[in-house]
Amino acid sequence: MTRRYLTTREPDPQQAPTEPSAVATLTIVCHPELARIGQRAILLELDAGREVALSRSTPDFASPGTVWGTALEDPYVSRTPLILRPAKRGAIELSVGTSTTAVLADDELVDGARTFTHPELEHGVVLELAARVVLLLHLLPASTQSAAAGTELVGASHGIEQVRAAIERIADLEVPVLLRGESGTGKELVARAIHDAGPRRDQPFVAVNLGAVPPSLAASELFGSVKGAFTGAVGTQQGYFRAAQGGTLFLDEVGEAPSELQVMLLRALETGEIFPVGSQQPRKVELRVVAATDSDLEARVRAGNFKAPLLHRLSAYEIWLPPLRQRRDDIGRLFLQFAGGELAAVGQASWLADAGAREPPWLPADLATRLLRYAWPGNVRQLRNVVRQLVIDGRGQPQLHAGTRVDRLLSQPPELKTRPAVAETEPAPRAPVDIEHSELEAVLSACKYNLATAARQLGISRPSLYNLIRDHPTLRTAAEIPPEELVQAVDEADGDLAVAARRLRISSTALRRQLARHAPD
Repeated sequence: MTRRYLTTREPDPQQAPTEPSAVATLTIVCHPELARIGQRAILLELDAGREVALSRSTPDFASPGTVWGTALEDPYVSRTPLILRPAKRGAIELSVGTSTTAVLADDELVDGARTFTHPELEHGVVLELAARVVLLLHLLPASTQSAAAGTELVGASHGIEQVRAAIERIADLEVPVLLRGESGTGKELVARAIHDAGPRRDQPFVAVNLGAVPPSLAASELFGSVKGAFTGAVGTQQGYFRAAQGGTLFLDEVGEAPSELQVMLLRALETGEIFPVGSQQPRKVELRVVAATDSDLEARVRAGNFKAPLLHRLSAYEIWLPPLRQRRDDIGRLFLQFAGGELAAVGQASWLADAGAREPPWLPADLATRLLRYAWPGNVRQLRNVVRQLVIDGRGQPQLHAGTRVDRLLSQPPELKTRPAVAETEPAPRAPVDIEHSELEAVLSACKYNLATAARQLGISRPSLYNLIRDHPTLRTAAEIPPEELVQAVDEADGDLAVAARRLRISSTALRRQLARHAPD
């Protein structure tokens, strides 16, 4: 493999130096050498009005933030190049010429030449070369910086770089932050990144899903309670605010907070004081609040379902998280990250080792193309689930393959892929009243009592799932289980949280959070 130092073009002395708003870029999404996934070639020549040759030996691709690059160097890609040349109105023409490389553009064979319009380039064009290498031809805003270190955010797209920059700007300040974006875009991960990058990094980070808090227990869940404050209050309860003392409290799904809780939250944020349920004495709290929502809070304010002063208080600084369909060049990078984690979990991390130069790639090119062309309504969370399905289905096989479930998902007709609809791996939306107790029990057990996963499987919202659990004669949410019962279950399981959670019929994560919340001061 030949590594070359990447240089930018020399400026034309006859022209004033200008910076293009966006530059045509090729990003590797699939390559027999898996470590090449995510590398990119920035095609400055096209912006200068010159042609670009695309072949086995040119151009050079480099990881974001590095200066050394290498060509594709796949033996099945011809040395005779395909030609990319600028066309009118920001379009780019791809010419096959005399190259023997079979090339598909968005799943259609290119015979002779094809022109990609500026809107197509903005969306991204999927190029499949020799059924081995998959590239995304897209426009990369010139302001995009190299991938920053110091966060666990995976990606180098313009959208994720903007998120990183926002985290860097706000991390050392004490103002509240509101994270906005569709479900599954990684809002809790960003909240943790803000916490880890700021001066509170050594203090607690406490996350609470307000959509999962029963309205009757909301005040005690957040602000704590004293012994005897209400039926079942057999001891002092700390509450999430005090558990996060000195650190960061992450309020997920803040748009789902009940109206009475919104009033209490506003007072706590404005005064820095909370009143535990049953206590007449305020408790001083000192922490940072990061909230998140996928709701249109402004519309909820207009409808009278969310209080405008609370919105103004929470949104001192807002960060918008882009949906995955707007950062398609990150799909390969995310796939590689998730696949590595899933393989390590099943003891097969060695499968990520590169095969021989002429062996079929572990990630087939046609599968990579389908992953790129899907719209991912469930965003990064959905991609992670699909990668898990692929890895499990492909255990011990030389190549991944799309099983029935993934194949059905990725086979949606193109017009459905642009709709922000429920993913086809998930059932169609259902009425909660149609779900029998037996089905509810079976799905919860199969999902290991992960409520978010169970809600998707059932085709209902999480708030609807919580209501079904509360109406069930034997099921309970983790918040409804008395703390002494939680402790007893853990003791009987000899400290094994997974075993205790199964006996309690809740998730291990929920059990861990409840134990932390009920821990003594």
